[in-house]
Amino acid sequence: MRFFALLITFFALLQVISSFSGVDISSASTIDDFSCLKSAGYDFAIIRAYESLGQVDPNGPHSVYNARDAGIEYVDVYMFPCPTCGNGAGQAESMVNYLKGYNANYGMVWLDIEGPQYWMSQSENVAFFESLVAGLRAEGAHIGVYTSASQWEPIMGGYTGGSEFPLWYAHYDGNPSFSDFSPFNGWSTPSIKQYDDTGDSCGLGFDLNWYP
Repeated sequence: MRFFALLITFFALLQVISSFSGVDISSASTIDDFSCLKSAGYDFAIIRAYESLGQVDPNGPHSVYNARDAGIEYVDVYMFPCPTCGNGAGQAESMVNYLKGYNANYGMVWLDIEGPQYWMSQSENVAFFESLVAGLRAEGAHIGVYTSASQWEPIMGGYTGGSEFPLWYAHYDGNPSFSDFSPFNGWSTPSIKQYDDTGDSCGLGFDLNWYP
């Protein structure tokens, strides 16, 4: 019995050691900001690269640079699209090409699907989402989806096409684990959890994220 208790403790510690903490930001940043975050134990950053107004985020490439220069190893970007602006593929392509113009070195592009009040009918939303995906695929991007059941279902209804991509979900319970996750719309396992939206240090406001 003692052996099994020690084994359980070992695997629990292993999960803590092998897990990663990160931030996502939607504001300007400096190298010093990210150096401070790295010293505080954050391993990855996800940077806004497209705004819901239907335009690229001019801070995006520079924040990608700053995170990299500060030694943050894993840097992704996220896109907050403008559904009512139309032409999802064009929006996606403009963002990727803007980042390319700055030679910004990032990993994934996460499509931010939230705020039902900003979207249209479910059938139009599905078509717009698929247009975003087509635009990103045309540019060779690695795609993920940021959403949660409370956001995806009102926006997309029963559509499961998003589940072919990794899921980054939000639940502000202060708990860096997937123990709260319930499958929805084809997603059975998440990739990242955004568990707190009150991060405020190192000169930045940010959300807190975790993955194992």
